Amino acid sequence: MGELMKGLKRSLMCGEVNESMVGKEVTLMGWVKRRRVLSQLTFILLRDRTGVVQAVIDETTADSEIVKKEKSIRSEYVVAIRGHVQLRDEININEDMKTGKVEISVDELRILSESETTPFPIEDTVNVNTELRLKYRYLDLRRNVVAKNIIARHEICRIVRNFLSDEGFIEIETPQLTKSTPEGARDYLVPSRVHQGNFYALPQSPQLFKQLLMVSGFDKYFQITKCFRDEDLRADRQPEFTQIDMELSFVDTEDVIEVNERLIKKVFKEIKGIDIKIPFERMPYCEAMERFGSDKPDVRFGLELKNITDIVNGSDFQVFQNAIDAGGSVRGINAEGLGSLPRKQIDLLVETAKTYGAKGLAWISVIDDGYKTTLSKFFDNDKLKEIADMFNAKTGDLILICADKNQIVFDALGALRIEAAKRLDLIKSDDYKFLWVTEFPLLEWSEEENRFTAKHHPFTSPMDEDLDILETNPEKVRAKAYDMVLNGCELGGGSIRIYDRDIQERMFKALGFTKEDAQERFGFLLNAFKYGAPPHGGLAFGLDRIVMLITGSESIRDVIAFPKVKDASCLLTLAPNVVDKKQLDELGIFIKN
Repeated sequence: MGELMKGLKRSLMCGEVNESMVGKEVTLMGWVKRRRVLSQLTFILLRDRTGVVQAVIDETTADSEIVKKEKSIRSEYVVAIRGHVQLRDEININEDMKTGKVEISVDELRILSESETTPFPIEDTVNVNTELRLKYRYLDLRRNVVAKNIIARHEICRIVRNFLSDEGFIEIETPQLTKSTPEGARDYLVPSRVHQGNFYALPQSPQLFKQLLMVSGFDKYFQITKCFRDEDLRADRQPEFTQIDMELSFVDTEDVIEVNERLIKKVFKEIKGIDIKIPFERMPYCEAMERFGSDKPDVRFGLELKNITDIVNGSDFQVFQNAIDAGGSVRGINAEGLGSLPRKQIDLLVETAKTYGAKGLAWISVIDDGYKTTLSKFFDNDKLKEIADMFNAKTGDLILICADKNQIVFDALGALRIEAAKRLDLIKSDDYKFLWVTEFPLLEWSEEENRFTAKHHPFTSPMDEDLDILETNPEKVRAKAYDMVLNGCELGGGSIRIYDRDIQERMFKALGFTKEDAQERFGFLLNAFKYGAPPHGGLAFGLDRIVMLITGSESIRDVIAFPKVKDASCLLTLAPNVVDKKQLDELGIFIKN
Protein backbone atom coordinates (compact mmCIF):
# COMPACT_ATOMS: atom_id res chain seq x y z
CA MET A 1 0.00 0.00 0.00
CA GLY A 2 2.86 2.35 0.75
CA GLU A 3 4.18 1.98 -2.80
CA LEU A 4 0.71 2.43 -4.31
CA MET A 5 0.25 5.77 -2.53
CA LYS A 6 3.86 6.94 -2.96
CA GLY A 7 4.03 10.41 -4.47
CA LEU A 8 0.26 10.93 -4.34
CA LYS A 9 -1.75 12.91 -1.81
CA ARG A 10 -5.44 13.64 -2.18
CA SER A 11 -5.86 17.35 -2.83
CA LEU A 12 -9.64 17.60 -2.51
CA MET A 13 -12.86 15.58 -2.42
CA CYS A 14 -14.82 14.52 -5.50
CA GLY A 15 -17.84 16.70 -4.74
CA GLU A 16 -15.67 19.80 -4.30
CA VAL A 17 -14.48 20.08 -7.92
CA ASN A 18 -15.99 23.13 -9.66
CA GLU A 19 -15.57 25.61 -12.53
CA SER A 20 -13.22 27.87 -10.56
CA MET A 21 -10.60 25.10 -10.72
CA VAL A 22 -10.45 24.82 -14.53
CA GLY A 23 -6.84 24.32 -15.62
CA LYS A 24 -5.65 23.33 -12.14
CA GLU A 25 -4.13 19.96 -11.28
CA VAL A 26 -6.05 17.89 -8.72
CA THR A 27 -5.59 14.50 -7.13
CA LEU A 28 -8.76 12.59 -6.26
CA MET A 29 -9.32 9.22 -4.61
CA GLY A 30 -12.45 7.16 -4.27
CA TRP A 31 -14.59 4.34 -5.62
CA VAL A 32 -15.47 3.76 -9.27
CA LYS A 33 -19.20 4.27 -9.59
CA ARG A 34 -19.26 3.45 -13.28
CA ARG A 35 -16.92 3.00 -16.26
CA ARG A 36 -18.21 3.82 -19.74
CA VAL A 37 -16.42 3.59 -23.08
CA LEU A 38 -17.40 5.76 -26.05
CA SER A 39 -15.21 5.23 -29.10
CA GLN A 40 -11.68 6.04 -27.94
CA LEU A 41 -12.82 7.89 -24.82
CA THR A 42 -13.24 6.21 -21.44
CA PHE A 43 -15.35 7.94 -18.78
CA ILE A 44 -14.98 7.04 -15.11
CA LEU A 45 -17.42 8.30 -12.51
CA LEU A 46 -15.44 8.58 -9.27
CA ARG A 47 -17.33 8.68 -5.98
CA ASP A 48 -16.54 9.53 -2.37
CA ARG A 49 -18.78 10.66 0.48
CA THR A 50 -19.02 14.22 -0.90
CA GLY A 51 -20.30 13.29 -4.34
CA VAL A 52 -19.35 12.12 -7.83
CA VAL A 53 -17.08 13.62 -10.47
CA GLN A 54 -16.37 12.46 -14.02
CA ALA A 55 -12.87 11.65 -15.20
CA VAL A 56 -12.04 11.17 -18.88
CA ILE A 57 -9.21 9.25 -20.60
CA ASP A 58 -8.49 9.85 -24.29
CA GLU A 59 -6.79 6.68 -25.58
CA THR A 60 -5.29 8.58 -28.54
CA THR A 61 -3.23 10.85 -26.29
CA ALA A 62 -3.05 9.07 -22.93
CA ASP A 63 -0.01 7.22 -21.65
CA SER A 64 -0.15 3.50 -22.58
CA GLU A 65 0.13 2.52 -18.90
CA ILE A 66 -3.00 4.53 -18.07
CA VAL A 67 -4.90 2.92 -20.94
CA LYS A 68 -3.84 -0.53 -19.76
CA LYS A 69 -5.02 0.14 -16.20
CA GLU A 70 -8.32 1.70 -17.16
CA LYS A 71 -9.29 -1.34 -19.23
CA SER A 72 -9.05 -3.52 -16.10
CA ILE A 73 -11.11 -1.22 -13.88
CA ARG A 74 -14.53 -2.40 -12.68
CA SER A 75 -17.24 -0.86 -10.49
CA GLU A 76 -16.25 -0.31 -6.84
CA TYR A 77 -12.51 -0.49 -7.51
CA VAL A 78 -10.68 2.02 -5.33
CA VAL A 79 -8.55 4.30 -7.50
CA ALA A 80 -6.44 7.44 -7.38
CA ILE A 81 -6.65 9.91 -10.25
CA ARG A 82 -4.35 12.84 -10.93
CA GLY A 83 -5.33 15.22 -13.68
CA HIS A 84 -6.44 18.67 -14.76
CA VAL A 85 -9.91 20.14 -14.37
CA GLN A 86 -11.58 21.07 -17.63
CA LEU A 87 -15.02 22.26 -18.69
CA ARG A 88 -17.33 19.71 -20.26
CA ASP A 89 -18.64 20.31 -23.76
CA GLU A 90 -21.94 22.18 -23.46
CA ILE A 91 -23.85 19.21 -24.85
CA ASN A 92 -22.39 16.95 -22.13
CA ILE A 93 -23.19 19.16 -19.13
CA ASN A 94 -25.15 17.22 -16.47
CA GLU A 95 -27.31 19.60 -14.44
CA ASP A 96 -28.28 16.78 -12.09
CA MET A 97 -24.70 16.45 -10.83
CA LYS A 98 -23.11 18.93 -8.47
CA THR A 99 -19.93 18.63 -10.54
CA GLY A 100 -21.79 18.27 -13.83
CA LYS A 101 -20.12 21.20 -15.63
CA VAL A 102 -16.56 19.93 -15.24
CA GLU A 103 -14.49 16.78 -15.62
CA ILE A 104 -10.96 15.59 -14.94
CA SER A 105 -8.57 14.95 -17.81
CA VAL A 106 -6.54 12.05 -16.42
CA ASP A 107 -2.74 12.32 -16.32
CA GLU A 108 -2.15 9.48 -13.87
CA LEU A 109 -4.26 6.53 -12.73
CA ARG A 110 -3.55 4.09 -9.92
CA ILE A 111 -5.63 1.12 -8.80
CA LEU A 112 -5.44 1.08 -4.99
CA SER A 113 -7.80 -1.81 -4.36
CA GLU A 114 -9.88 -4.20 -6.46
CA SER A 115 -13.49 -5.24 -5.78
CA GLU A 116 -15.56 -8.31 -6.42
CA THR A 117 -19.04 -7.87 -7.88
CA THR A 118 -21.16 -6.43 -5.07
CA PRO A 119 -24.30 -8.29 -3.84
CA PHE A 120 -26.39 -5.34 -5.03
CA PRO A 121 -25.66 -2.27 -7.19
CA ILE A 122 -24.39 0.75 -5.25
CA GLU A 123 -27.17 3.00 -6.53
CA ASP A 124 -29.62 5.20 -4.66
CA THR A 125 -32.61 3.81 -6.55
CA VAL A 126 -31.74 0.13 -6.24
CA ASN A 127 -34.58 -2.06 -4.95
CA VAL A 128 -33.02 -4.45 -2.45
CA ASN A 129 -34.48 -6.04 0.67
CA THR A 130 -33.55 -4.73 4.09
CA GLU A 131 -31.92 -7.98 5.25
CA LEU A 132 -29.42 -7.97 2.37
CA ARG A 133 -28.68 -4.27 2.88
CA LEU A 134 -27.95 -4.79 6.58
CA LYS A 135 -25.86 -7.91 5.97
CA TYR A 136 -23.62 -5.78 3.75
CA ARG A 137 -24.18 -2.51 5.58
CA TYR A 138 -20.69 -1.21 4.74
CA LEU A 139 -21.72 -1.32 1.08
CA ASP A 140 -25.16 0.13 1.78
CA LEU A 141 -23.45 3.10 3.46
CA ARG A 142 -21.71 3.94 0.17
CA ARG A 143 -25.10 4.85 -1.29
CA ASN A 144 -25.69 8.59 -1.07
CA VAL A 145 -29.28 8.13 0.10
CA VAL A 146 -27.97 6.37 3.22
CA ALA A 147 -24.70 8.26 3.67
CA LYS A 148 -26.46 11.64 3.72
CA ASN A 149 -28.49 10.51 6.76
CA ILE A 150 -25.31 9.63 8.67
CA ILE A 151 -23.78 12.98 7.73
CA ALA A 152 -26.98 14.76 8.84
CA ARG A 153 -26.72 12.92 12.15
CA HIS A 154 -23.17 14.22 12.58
CA GLU A 155 -24.30 17.77 11.79
CA ILE A 156 -27.15 17.59 14.30
CA CYS A 157 -24.76 16.37 17.01
CA ARG A 158 -22.36 19.20 16.18
CA ILE A 159 -25.13 21.81 16.41
CA VAL A 160 -26.39 20.37 19.71
CA ARG A 161 -22.90 20.32 21.24
CA ASN A 162 -22.14 23.87 20.17
CA PHE A 163 -25.52 25.21 21.30
CA LEU A 164 -25.44 23.61 24.73
CA SER A 165 -21.79 24.56 25.27
CA ASP A 166 -22.65 28.17 24.43
CA GLU A 167 -25.50 27.96 26.95
CA GLY A 168 -23.07 27.00 29.71
CA PHE A 169 -23.64 23.24 29.76
CA ILE A 170 -20.76 20.91 30.63
CA GLU A 171 -20.45 17.63 28.70
CA ILE A 172 -19.81 14.82 31.18
CA GLU A 173 -19.66 11.08 30.47
CA THR A 174 -21.48 8.77 32.88
CA PRO A 175 -20.78 5.03 33.39
CA GLN A 176 -21.85 2.35 30.91
CA LEU A 177 -21.32 -0.39 33.49
CA THR A 178 -23.58 0.33 36.42
CA LYS A 179 -25.99 -1.21 38.92
CA SER A 180 -29.22 -2.87 37.87
CA THR A 181 -32.18 -0.94 39.31
CA PRO A 182 -35.10 -2.68 37.56
CA GLU A 183 -38.10 -0.40 37.34
CA GLY A 184 -39.50 -0.32 33.82
CA ALA A 185 -37.89 -2.04 30.85
CA ARG A 186 -35.52 -4.97 31.30
CA ASP A 187 -31.84 -4.28 31.80
CA TYR A 188 -29.10 -5.73 29.66
CA LEU A 189 -26.88 -7.53 32.17
CA VAL A 190 -23.10 -7.92 32.01
CA PRO A 191 -21.53 -10.64 34.19
CA SER A 192 -18.50 -9.74 36.30
CA ARG A 193 -15.45 -12.00 36.09
CA VAL A 194 -13.85 -10.48 39.19
CA HIS A 195 -17.05 -10.57 41.26
CA GLN A 196 -18.49 -13.90 40.13
CA GLY A 197 -22.23 -14.20 40.54
CA ASN A 198 -22.64 -10.42 40.32
CA PHE A 199 -23.70 -8.40 37.31
CA TYR A 200 -23.41 -4.93 35.91
CA ALA A 201 -26.31 -3.44 33.95
CA LEU A 202 -26.01 -1.34 30.83
CA PRO A 203 -27.83 1.96 31.45
CA GLN A 204 -31.37 2.49 30.22
CA SER A 205 -30.58 6.18 30.71
CA PRO A 206 -28.07 8.22 32.73
CA GLN A 207 -30.93 9.33 34.99
CA LEU A 208 -29.46 8.66 38.43
CA PHE A 209 -25.96 9.83 37.55
CA LYS A 210 -27.16 13.10 36.08
CA GLN A 211 -29.16 13.78 39.23
CA LEU A 212 -26.04 13.06 41.27
CA LEU A 213 -24.16 15.53 39.08
CA MET A 214 -26.67 18.18 40.15
CA VAL A 215 -25.85 17.37 43.77
CA SER A 216 -22.18 17.71 42.76
CA GLY A 217 -22.71 21.30 41.64
CA PHE A 218 -22.47 20.83 37.87
CA ASP A 219 -25.64 22.81 37.39
CA LYS A 220 -25.85 22.34 33.60
CA TYR A 221 -24.88 18.90 32.30
CA PHE A 222 -25.31 17.18 28.95
CA GLN A 223 -24.03 14.23 26.96
CA ILE A 224 -24.86 12.42 23.74
CA THR A 225 -24.85 8.86 24.97
CA LYS A 226 -25.79 5.27 24.20
CA CYS A 227 -28.61 3.72 26.21
CA PHE A 228 -29.82 0.12 26.30
CA ARG A 229 -33.20 -1.53 26.87
CA ASP A 230 -33.99 -5.21 26.58
CA GLU A 231 -37.52 -4.59 25.34
CA ASP A 232 -40.06 -6.73 23.53
CA LEU A 233 -39.65 -6.91 19.77
CA ARG A 234 -40.92 -4.20 17.45
CA ALA A 235 -40.03 -3.45 13.86
CA ASP A 236 -38.61 -0.01 14.57
CA ARG A 237 -37.09 -0.52 17.99
CA GLN A 238 -33.36 -0.82 18.68
CA PRO A 239 -31.85 -2.48 21.76
CA GLU A 240 -29.26 0.30 21.82
CA PHE A 241 -30.16 3.87 21.01
CA THR A 242 -28.71 7.35 21.46
CA GLN A 243 -29.97 10.09 23.75
CA ILE A 244 -29.24 13.77 23.87
CA ASP A 245 -29.34 13.94 27.64
CA MET A 246 -29.35 17.02 29.84
CA GLU A 247 -30.03 18.16 33.39
CA LEU A 248 -30.23 21.65 34.94
CA SER A 249 -30.24 22.91 38.51
CA PHE A 250 -32.28 25.75 40.06
CA VAL A 251 -34.92 25.54 37.33
CA ASP A 252 -38.62 24.98 36.89
CA THR A 253 -40.59 23.53 33.98
CA GLU A 254 -40.55 26.81 32.08
CA ASP A 255 -36.75 27.01 32.13
CA VAL A 256 -36.29 23.50 30.73
CA ILE A 257 -38.93 23.99 28.05
CA GLU A 258 -37.53 27.36 26.95
CA VAL A 259 -33.94 26.21 26.37
CA ASN A 260 -35.05 23.09 24.52
CA GLU A 261 -37.39 24.99 22.22
CA ARG A 262 -34.48 27.22 21.23
CA LEU A 263 -32.27 24.16 20.71
CA ILE A 264 -34.76 22.48 18.37
CA LYS A 265 -35.38 25.77 16.55
CA LYS A 266 -31.64 26.06 15.88
CA VAL A 267 -31.34 22.45 14.69
CA PHE A 268 -34.21 22.82 12.20
CA LYS A 269 -32.94 26.17 10.96
CA GLU A 270 -29.42 24.92 10.29
CA ILE A 271 -30.34 21.50 8.91
CA LYS A 272 -33.62 22.18 7.10
CA GLY A 273 -33.56 25.95 6.64
CA ILE A 274 -36.94 26.11 8.38
CA ASP A 275 -37.89 28.75 10.94
CA ILE A 276 -39.80 26.90 13.63
CA LYS A 277 -42.09 29.19 15.62
CA ILE A 278 -41.64 29.17 19.37
CA PRO A 279 -43.09 28.85 21.93
CA PHE A 280 -44.72 25.54 21.01
CA GLU A 281 -48.35 24.76 21.76
CA ARG A 282 -48.95 22.99 25.08
CA MET A 283 -51.61 20.42 25.87
CA PRO A 284 -52.32 18.60 29.14
CA TYR A 285 -52.15 14.81 28.95
CA CYS A 286 -55.88 14.38 29.68
CA GLU A 287 -56.82 16.70 26.82
CA ALA A 288 -54.48 14.90 24.41
CA MET A 289 -56.06 11.56 25.26
CA GLU A 290 -59.65 12.84 25.08
CA ARG A 291 -59.16 14.60 21.74
CA PHE A 292 -56.62 12.40 19.96
CA GLY A 293 -56.45 9.08 21.84
CA SER A 294 -52.69 9.48 22.23
CA ASP A 295 -50.17 11.12 24.54
CA LYS A 296 -48.12 11.95 21.42
CA PRO A 297 -50.82 13.28 19.11
CA ASP A 298 -50.31 14.27 15.51
CA VAL A 299 -52.02 17.66 15.36
CA ARG A 300 -51.46 18.29 11.64
CA PHE A 301 -55.06 17.24 11.02
CA GLY A 302 -58.39 16.94 12.86
CA LEU A 303 -60.42 13.69 13.04
CA GLU A 304 -60.69 14.17 16.80
CA LEU A 305 -62.31 11.67 19.15
CA LYS A 306 -65.81 12.30 20.49
CA ASN A 307 -67.24 10.77 23.67
CA ILE A 308 -70.77 9.44 23.10
CA THR A 309 -71.03 7.45 26.33
CA ASP A 310 -73.90 9.57 27.68
CA ILE A 311 -75.82 9.37 24.39
CA VAL A 312 -75.78 5.56 24.17
CA ASN A 313 -75.98 4.76 27.89
CA GLY A 314 -79.03 2.64 28.66
CA SER A 315 -79.29 1.12 25.18
CA ASP A 316 -80.04 -2.53 24.39
CA PHE A 317 -76.72 -2.91 22.63
CA GLN A 318 -74.80 -4.99 25.17
CA VAL A 319 -71.35 -4.29 23.70
CA PHE A 320 -71.81 -0.61 24.52
CA GLN A 321 -73.61 -1.16 27.80
CA ASN A 322 -71.18 -3.74 29.15
CA ALA A 323 -68.26 -1.38 28.49
CA ILE A 324 -70.04 1.50 30.26
CA ASP A 325 -71.07 -0.65 33.23
CA ALA A 326 -67.45 -1.80 33.62
CA GLY A 327 -66.28 1.80 33.91
CA GLY A 328 -65.21 2.14 30.30
CA SER A 329 -66.50 4.43 27.59
CA VAL A 330 -67.90 4.62 24.06
CA ARG A 331 -66.07 6.95 21.72
CA GLY A 332 -65.57 7.41 18.02
CA ILE A 333 -64.06 9.39 15.18
CA ASN A 334 -65.55 10.78 12.00
CA ALA A 335 -63.48 9.59 9.04
CA GLU A 336 -64.79 12.41 6.88
CA GLY A 337 -65.35 11.32 3.29
CA LEU A 338 -64.83 7.59 3.78
CA GLY A 339 -68.54 6.73 3.88
CA SER A 340 -68.34 4.97 0.53
CA LEU A 341 -65.55 2.67 1.70
CA PRO A 342 -66.29 -0.93 0.65
CA ARG A 343 -67.22 -3.37 3.40
CA LYS A 344 -63.93 -5.26 2.94
CA GLN A 345 -62.00 -2.06 3.60
CA ILE A 346 -64.06 -1.33 6.71
CA ASP A 347 -63.33 -4.86 7.91
CA LEU A 348 -59.61 -4.08 7.57
CA LEU A 349 -60.10 -1.06 9.85
CA VAL A 350 -61.85 -3.35 12.33
CA GLU A 351 -58.85 -5.68 12.27
CA THR A 352 -56.54 -2.71 12.89
CA ALA A 353 -58.56 -1.83 15.98
CA LYS A 354 -58.33 -5.40 17.22
CA THR A 355 -54.53 -5.26 17.17
CA TYR A 356 -54.83 -2.59 19.86
CA GLY A 357 -57.02 -4.72 22.11
CA ALA A 358 -60.47 -3.73 20.85
CA LYS A 359 -62.98 -6.54 20.47
CA GLY A 360 -64.39 -4.87 17.37
CA LEU A 361 -65.81 -1.66 15.92
CA ALA A 362 -69.28 -0.34 15.28
CA TRP A 363 -69.69 1.96 12.30
CA ILE A 364 -72.19 4.36 10.81
CA SER A 365 -72.03 5.44 7.18
CA VAL A 366 -74.01 8.60 6.48
CA ILE A 367 -75.90 8.25 3.18
CA ASP A 368 -78.35 10.48 1.29
CA ASP A 369 -81.50 9.01 2.79
CA GLY A 370 -80.27 8.07 6.27
CA TYR A 371 -77.67 5.71 7.68
CA LYS A 372 -76.04 2.43 6.81
CA THR A 373 -74.79 0.90 10.03
CA THR A 374 -74.11 -2.15 12.16
CA LEU A 375 -76.28 -0.53 14.87
CA SER A 376 -79.62 -0.49 13.01
CA LYS A 377 -81.09 -3.22 15.24
CA PHE A 378 -80.44 -1.23 18.41
CA PHE A 379 -80.87 2.45 17.54
CA ASP A 380 -83.62 4.19 15.59
CA ASN A 381 -82.96 6.99 13.11
CA ASP A 382 -83.47 9.70 15.72
CA LYS A 383 -80.76 8.21 17.96
CA LEU A 384 -78.46 7.65 14.98
CA LYS A 385 -78.94 11.30 14.00
CA GLU A 386 -78.09 12.36 17.55
CA ILE A 387 -74.86 10.34 17.33
CA ALA A 388 -74.06 11.69 13.85
CA ASP A 389 -74.67 15.26 15.00
CA MET A 390 -72.16 14.74 17.81
CA PHE A 391 -69.53 14.11 15.10
CA ASN A 392 -70.82 16.89 12.81
CA ALA A 393 -71.17 14.11 10.23
CA LYS A 394 -72.52 14.80 6.76
CA THR A 395 -73.40 12.65 3.78
CA GLY A 396 -70.38 10.61 2.71
CA ASP A 397 -68.81 10.41 6.17
CA LEU A 398 -67.94 7.25 8.11
CA ILE A 399 -68.19 7.17 11.92
CA LEU A 400 -66.06 4.52 13.62
CA ILE A 401 -67.04 3.67 17.21
CA CYS A 402 -65.19 1.69 19.87
CA ALA A 403 -66.48 0.59 23.30
CA ASP A 404 -64.15 -0.85 25.93
CA LYS A 405 -61.83 0.15 28.77
CA ASN A 406 -60.73 3.73 28.29
CA GLN A 407 -57.11 2.88 27.45
CA ILE A 408 -58.13 0.34 24.81
CA VAL A 409 -60.60 2.81 23.29
CA PHE A 410 -57.92 5.52 23.17
CA ASP A 411 -55.30 3.20 21.67
CA ALA A 412 -57.61 1.78 19.01
CA LEU A 413 -59.16 5.08 17.93
CA GLY A 414 -55.83 6.87 18.08
CA ALA A 415 -54.44 4.33 15.60
CA LEU A 416 -57.56 4.46 13.40
CA ARG A 417 -57.30 8.24 13.33
CA ILE A 418 -53.83 7.97 11.78
CA GLU A 419 -54.97 5.29 9.32
CA ALA A 420 -57.94 7.39 8.22
CA ALA A 421 -55.69 10.45 7.77
CA LYS A 422 -53.40 8.42 5.49
CA ARG A 423 -56.35 7.24 3.39
CA LEU A 424 -57.65 10.81 3.14
CA ASP A 425 -54.16 12.18 2.31
CA LEU A 426 -54.31 14.60 5.25
CA ILE A 427 -50.70 14.08 6.38
CA LYS A 428 -48.23 16.52 4.85
CA SER A 429 -44.61 15.45 5.25
CA ASP A 430 -43.28 19.02 5.00
CA ASP A 431 -45.56 20.29 7.80
CA TYR A 432 -43.89 20.32 11.22
CA LYS A 433 -46.27 20.70 14.17
CA PHE A 434 -44.56 20.75 17.55
CA LEU A 435 -46.39 20.25 20.81
CA TRP A 436 -45.61 19.92 24.51
CA VAL A 437 -47.75 17.34 26.31
CA THR A 438 -47.78 18.19 30.02
CA GLU A 439 -49.31 17.14 33.35
CA PHE A 440 -48.89 13.41 32.82
CA PRO A 441 -50.20 11.06 35.50
CA LEU A 442 -47.43 10.44 38.00
CA LEU A 443 -48.41 6.76 38.36
CA GLU A 444 -50.29 4.12 36.42
CA TRP A 445 -51.74 0.83 37.62
CA SER A 446 -50.04 -2.34 36.40
CA GLU A 447 -52.38 -5.33 36.19
CA GLU A 448 -49.36 -7.57 35.66
CA GLU A 449 -47.55 -6.44 38.81
CA ASN A 450 -50.69 -5.58 40.80
CA ARG A 451 -49.25 -2.26 41.91
CA PHE A 452 -48.70 1.29 40.74
CA THR A 453 -45.71 1.92 38.50
CA ALA A 454 -44.16 5.23 37.48
CA LYS A 455 -45.55 6.68 34.26
CA HIS A 456 -42.11 8.11 33.45
CA HIS A 457 -39.70 7.07 36.21
CA PRO A 458 -39.67 7.03 40.04
CA PHE A 459 -37.76 10.32 40.32
CA THR A 460 -40.38 12.53 38.67
CA SER A 461 -41.77 15.21 40.95
CA PRO A 462 -45.52 15.32 41.69
CA MET A 463 -47.23 18.63 41.02
CA ASP A 464 -47.23 20.68 44.21
CA GLU A 465 -51.01 20.92 44.39
CA ASP A 466 -51.37 17.13 44.14
CA LEU A 467 -48.76 16.17 46.72
CA ASP A 468 -51.34 15.89 49.50
CA ILE A 469 -53.19 13.05 47.71
CA LEU A 470 -50.13 10.93 46.92
CA GLU A 471 -51.15 8.37 49.54
CA THR A 472 -54.95 8.67 49.32
CA ASN A 473 -55.60 9.06 45.56
CA PRO A 474 -52.32 8.17 43.83
CA GLU A 475 -54.01 7.61 40.46
CA LYS A 476 -55.05 11.28 40.37
CA VAL A 477 -51.62 12.75 41.07
CA ARG A 478 -50.17 14.69 38.14
CA ALA A 479 -46.47 14.90 37.43
CA LYS A 480 -44.21 17.82 36.60
CA ALA A 481 -43.48 15.99 33.37
CA TYR A 482 -43.36 17.20 29.79
CA ASP A 483 -42.88 15.48 26.43
CA MET A 484 -41.96 17.23 23.20
CA VAL A 485 -44.00 15.78 20.34
CA LEU A 486 -43.55 16.30 16.61
CA ASN A 487 -46.11 15.00 14.10
CA GLY A 488 -47.20 12.13 16.31
CA CYS A 489 -43.70 11.13 17.46
CA GLU A 490 -42.22 11.75 20.87
CA LEU A 491 -38.92 13.57 20.31
CA GLY A 492 -38.01 13.68 23.96
CA GLY A 493 -39.33 13.81 27.45
CA GLY A 494 -38.36 15.02 30.86
CA SER A 495 -39.51 16.30 34.18
CA ILE A 496 -38.70 18.30 37.25
CA ARG A 497 -37.17 15.79 39.64
CA ILE A 498 -37.79 14.99 43.26
CA TYR A 499 -34.90 16.41 45.27
CA ASP A 500 -36.36 16.09 48.76
CA ARG A 501 -35.49 12.77 50.44
CA ASP A 502 -38.83 12.58 52.29
CA ILE A 503 -40.86 13.05 49.10
CA GLN A 504 -38.69 10.51 47.29
CA GLU A 505 -39.34 7.98 50.06
CA ARG A 506 -43.10 8.67 49.78
CA MET A 507 -42.85 8.07 46.04
CA PHE A 508 -41.09 4.74 46.58
CA LYS A 509 -43.80 3.76 49.07
CA ALA A 510 -46.52 4.62 46.52
CA LEU A 511 -44.71 2.28 44.11
CA GLY A 512 -44.94 -0.54 46.64
CA PHE A 513 -41.30 -0.49 47.77
CA THR A 514 -40.47 -1.18 51.37
CA LYS A 515 -37.90 1.10 52.98
CA GLU A 516 -35.43 -1.76 52.72
CA ASP A 517 -36.15 -2.25 48.99
CA ALA A 518 -35.75 1.45 48.30
CA GLN A 519 -32.49 1.62 50.24
CA GLU A 520 -31.08 -1.44 48.49
CA ARG A 521 -31.94 -0.20 45.00
CA PHE A 522 -31.50 3.53 45.34
CA GLY A 523 -29.70 4.09 48.61
CA PHE A 524 -26.83 5.95 46.93
CA LEU A 525 -29.31 8.53 45.59
CA LEU A 526 -31.21 8.88 48.87
CA ASN A 527 -27.94 9.28 50.75
CA ALA A 528 -26.81 11.99 48.33
CA PHE A 529 -30.00 13.93 49.07
CA LYS A 530 -28.77 14.33 52.67
CA TYR A 531 -26.02 16.64 51.52
CA GLY A 532 -27.75 19.54 49.86
CA ALA A 533 -29.59 18.62 46.68
CA PRO A 534 -30.66 21.59 44.52
CA PRO A 535 -34.02 21.77 42.75
CA HIS A 536 -33.37 20.29 39.31
CA GLY A 537 -34.94 18.93 36.17
CA GLY A 538 -34.03 17.84 32.69
CA LEU A 539 -34.93 16.20 29.46
CA ALA A 540 -33.64 13.54 27.08
CA PHE A 541 -34.16 13.56 23.32
CA GLY A 542 -34.06 10.46 21.16
CA LEU A 543 -31.35 11.41 18.68
CA ASP A 544 -32.23 8.58 16.29
CA ARG A 545 -35.83 9.75 16.09
CA ILE A 546 -34.87 13.40 15.56
CA VAL A 547 -32.59 12.46 12.67
CA MET A 548 -35.27 10.17 11.21
CA LEU A 549 -37.87 12.96 11.19
CA ILE A 550 -35.54 15.66 9.89
CA THR A 551 -34.27 13.47 7.03
CA GLY A 552 -37.72 12.11 6.20
CA SER A 553 -36.54 8.53 6.72
CA GLU A 554 -39.06 5.74 7.24
CA SER A 555 -37.21 4.02 10.09
CA ILE A 556 -34.58 4.81 12.70
CA ARG A 557 -32.56 1.98 11.13
CA ASP A 558 -31.98 4.31 8.17
CA VAL A 559 -30.15 6.84 10.35
CA ILE A 560 -27.98 4.45 12.40
CA ALA A 561 -24.69 3.35 10.86
CA PHE A 562 -24.92 -0.29 11.97
CA PRO A 563 -28.46 -1.01 13.20
CA LYS A 564 -29.96 -4.24 14.44
CA VAL A 565 -33.13 -5.88 13.19
CA LYS A 566 -36.36 -6.41 15.12
CA ASP A 567 -35.12 -9.48 17.02
CA ALA A 568 -32.18 -7.38 18.31
CA SER A 569 -29.66 -9.25 16.18
CA CYS A 570 -26.97 -7.86 13.88
CA LEU A 571 -27.06 -9.36 10.39
CA LEU A 572 -23.58 -8.05 9.66
CA THR A 573 -21.65 -9.53 12.61
CA LEU A 574 -24.21 -12.24 13.55
CA ALA A 575 -24.36 -10.93 17.12
CA PRO A 576 -25.47 -12.14 19.60
CA ASN A 577 -23.60 -15.40 19.31
CA VAL A 578 -22.16 -18.25 21.36
CA VAL A 579 -18.91 -17.80 23.28
CA ASP A 580 -16.17 -20.24 24.25
CA LYS A 581 -16.74 -22.46 27.28
CA LYS A 582 -13.51 -21.04 28.72
CA GLN A 583 -15.05 -17.57 28.75
CA LEU A 584 -18.14 -18.88 30.54
CA ASP A 585 -16.00 -20.75 33.08
CA GLU A 586 -14.08 -17.57 33.88
CA LEU A 587 -17.39 -15.86 34.58
CA GLY A 588 -18.76 -18.76 36.60
CA ILE A 589 -21.68 -19.14 34.20
CA PHE A 590 -23.39 -22.39 33.20
CA ILE A 591 -25.82 -22.31 30.25
CA LYS A 592 -29.04 -24.15 31.03
CA ASN A 593 -30.42 -25.85 27.90
